[in-house]
Amino acid sequence: MFTADAKTLSRIEPTVRRVAIIEPNAASARLMSDLIKGLGAREIYVESDEERAVELLRDVEPGVIFTEYAGPTLSGERLARRVRRSSMVCRMAPIIMVTNEATAAAIKGARDAGVHEFLRKPYTTGDLFKRVENVALKPRPWIEAVGYVGPDRRRFNSGEYAGAPKRRTDASAKGGLDIKDQAMRILVAAMAQFDQDPAQATRAIRQQAQTLKAVAIKSGDARLAIAAGGLEAFMDDGGVTKAGLAQPVGAILALTQTPASNAPVARAS
Repeated sequence: MFTADAKTLSRIEPTVRRVAIIEPNAASARLMSDLIKGLGAREIYVESDEERAVELLRDVEPGVIFTEYAGPTLSGERLARRVRRSSMVCRMAPIIMVTNEATAAAIKGARDAGVHEFLRKPYTTGDLFKRVENVALKPRPWIEAVGYVGPDRRRFNSGEYAGAPKRRTDASAKGGLDIKDQAMRILVAAMAQFDQDPAQATRAIRQQAQTLKAVAIKSGDARLAIAAGGLEAFMDDGGVTKAGLAQPVGAILALTQTPASNAPVARAS
């Protein structure tokens, strides 16, 4: 029988206090509701339709979202992308995808949609707890790009892997990831794709300005701090356009050798 210590339950309680379950199958929704109550959930909202789910998430602002992979009027991947690219308060909330379609394609699709964890049916209370514990107590860096929005994909379902690091960028867990280089790459990509998705490109550029400013202050790079601060100030003035961004973004990119705009962003763009 599964038991969790009171200290851990207390730590995850803020995350599970308000939960949204997007599940077309009523019996599956009831099971999830019963199990999540045992982990401390106090407000549980259930919906089966994707369009109504979007309205629900906008209204209730859940701390964690569970969504089925697919249903008659639901695509879990599409729902995750809509949430991530929206202006909802909960757009960065952990999303856990639940399904019995545990294929490689389904898992990759969930990861690329911005989902935090993947939970296979049938699952136990312990399986559910592990996913909730991961999203509540093991936060991952947030990637605000244009091609991808969501948690760092390199640690997808990280709680299930205990082997040795295999990727060159796995050193990032110990501080090896060049955050500045990644931010520069995202800036280049966001400018290149601005016309296709101006709202998300604007969010991505704003996030990189904040990231680069923090990195510059920490490293004592005055020139970068000034340039990033200038970009941040420009965006705070409102009326952001691609033409207007050219100068402040260009000032940042001119400070370093920036990879080509079509270069991969460490599996994060």
